[in-house]
Amino acid sequence: MLKFVKNYMDSISGIEIFPIISLLIFFSFFVILFWWVFTAKKDYINKVSNMPLDNQNDDIS
Repeated sequence: MLKFVKNYMDSISGIEIFPIISLLIFFSFFVILFWWVFTAKKDYINKVSNMPLDNQNDDIS
């Protein structure tokens, strides 16, 4: 099965750019994510992390 896919992919011209584009998208997403995590304000992180524990907004009847 893999030999069939490899032979089929070799016949497509210009396909070698797609793995490079995928790697760049993957790498840039995680670089941006790490940058956001390290630059996020501590107050915002605390507020968002306490949201599931905040029961004051729930109306229990």
